[in-house]
Amino acid sequence: MSWEADDVTLVSLDWLKPHEEIKIRNRDKLLDMTKRWGGFTKPLLVDSQTGSILDGHHRHSVAVCLNLKRVPVILIDYLSDDQIAVDVWPGSGQDSITKEEVIEMCLSDELYPPKTSKHTISNHMPPIHVLLEELSKSE
Repeated sequence: MSWEADDVTLVSLDWLKPHEEIKIRNRDKLLDMTKRWGGFTKPLLVDSQTGSILDGHHRHSVAVCLNLKRVPVILIDYLSDDQIAVDVWPGSGQDSITKEEVIEMCLSDELYPPKTSKHTISNHMPPIHVLLEELSKSE
């Protein structure tokens, strides 16, 4: 099974919760590209129960910089979905990480350093193009 553009939902930016920091330089490059494209070309992957961002921290930060109201996401039931696994990036300083620890970090006031969690997704993310003006509107 793979996700399609129809699986993408627009959710409130305020509902989303990051679990790791970003690299500002990478965000700034993505911000520039997002402005040139005039929209988002890839959805974020988000836990449907908690709003925890699993993939897309830099895209989330771009949305914050642009004062967007909504962002395109694919919602999954993270803890029970076997099609997504989590591990740590080499050199992250951690030996291991669990899905429960990712959720706990999202719900806390702290963040892991950039590139701590590495999610492996058996499905591919669909290409999309959601215009910035659409994401600037409230629901």
